[in-house]
Amino acid sequence: MDRPTRTSEWTGRSGMQTAGSVLRLGAWSLVHVVFYFLQQLAELLAPLLLVIGVGWWALPKVVGALTTQSADADSQTRDILNTVSGSIPSGLHFAGHWITPSGLIFDGLLLMALAAIGATLSALAARGM
Repeated sequence: MDRPTRTSEWTGRSGMQTAGSVLRLGAWSLVHVVFYFLQQLAELLAPLLLVIGVGWWALPKVVGALTTQSADADSQTRDILNTVSGSIPSGLHFAGHWITPSGLIFDGLLLMALAAIGATLSALAARGM
């Protein structure tokens, strides 16, 4: 009844299997961390972009509705509201990119989809470990 010692367990064929499983575990851990990080980043930015995009999209419509309602009101108030509604940009050129409300809404929804994909791939990577 020869029982193998610990040193003989780590050498030979069983040692190769152990090293392979350690490398596999390390690779899956790295994949899990990357997907989880991307998921967290997308979950942070998606609502922010979505809310800013919807607010920017709705603001001219709200100011326009106030302007038409104030048509019966004082002409000075109407002029102020027309000035405000005319000063809301339909897009911004920022760091070489054209940013619009619909683009922000689309990017927010795209980041939500990326978060869902990241959660799925992170769960699959966790199962692979």
